[in-house]
Amino acid sequence: MSEVVVMVGTRKGAFFCRSDAARRQWTVEGPHFKGWDVGYLQLDTRSEPTLYAGVGHFVYGPSIQISKDFGKTWTQVEDSPRYAADAGREVKRIWCIEPGRRDQPQRLYAGVDEAGLFVTDDGGLHWEEVPGLNDHPTRPGWSPGAGGLCCHRVVVDEEQPGRLWVGISAVGVFRSDDDGASWEVCNEGAPIVVPSQDFPGIGSCVHSLVRPGGEEGSAEILFQQNHRGVFRSDDGAKTWTEKQDGLPSTFGFPMVAHPREPKTLFTVPLESDEYRTPTDGRLAVYRTVDGGDSWQPVGTGLPEGGCYTAVLRHAFDADGLDPLGLYLGTTGGRLHYSADGGETWDAMPCSLPRIQSVRAVVLDGGDS
Repeated sequence: MSEVVVMVGTRKGAFFCRSDAARRQWTVEGPHFKGWDVGYLQLDTRSEPTLYAGVGHFVYGPSIQISKDFGKTWTQVEDSPRYAADAGREVKRIWCIEPGRRDQPQRLYAGVDEAGLFVTDDGGLHWEEVPGLNDHPTRPGWSPGAGGLCCHRVVVDEEQPGRLWVGISAVGVFRSDDDGASWEVCNEGAPIVVPSQDFPGIGSCVHSLVRPGGEEGSAEILFQQNHRGVFRSDDGAKTWTEKQDGLPSTFGFPMVAHPREPKTLFTVPLESDEYRTPTDGRLAVYRTVDGGDSWQPVGTGLPEGGCYTAVLRHAFDADGLDPLGLYLGTTGGRLHYSADGGETWDAMPCSLPRIQSVRAVVLDGGDS
């Protein structure tokens, strides 16, 4: 029997919400890493199911933790991502952990703050820098956003060997076609929020970067929720076009692509970069079913007023079931879910610390 697990990273630990495929009744377990800052959780199922956590502590610093038994026991990676002592920068936070291609079952990538990319080819035991990005010629012009100078998104292309993208706030989108050896700045058409006099192509503050799901027409298409709007690329991120019609604001953090419908995506707008709260206190998910040409609010059951907490860039996810399950967490610690593609919403039976990441996975009976 399938089990849905929603893995929630918070300011004070990780929590797992569990249900069957009907997603009507939920149990909540945790906290794992009690008192620790958990920024990201990732389950890699390409070979032996392995759970990775990017954690941090104000005394011990950031590290990656690994579990082979879905959180019953954890092992800290001693060789977690670290810059060289003379690099002039330090790893302050593990922002994301993403599996590589299916034909590279031991490869994973980690994005960090101060912005950089690390790679492992032994399942996460040893991490090395990706110097083509970390020492990019434009690096002297990189500037942080309000959340820091963070490499927060890695997108791997399964169809094109060697091609991947990263999103860095507040620098922009970078693309590599040679397995990370070299990188191209891909901000044409996207707004420049933090301009650099010496490197005019950088300074676009990408908040989320996703590829549409499904097979039809998605090979070169990407979407980003930017600091100043939603943008679409039809050429593998080389150029971007604004796709804002129907959205109440240009600001927001997360974006989720439907895993089977290439023209369906979801986002959660917020009221401006100054306020960063739901417009008029109404928490709303917006959906496009035409590839971003138009957006409409979807669903009932989310707070209709009096809600002034944000949804962060990693705090929104989908489970891949049919009908689609959607899950979003707020900085106020509320976790909302929909078991019907966003048409109706309910709240999980928990009140958590500030929610920083939400990852939904579907397990068969032997995975946990």
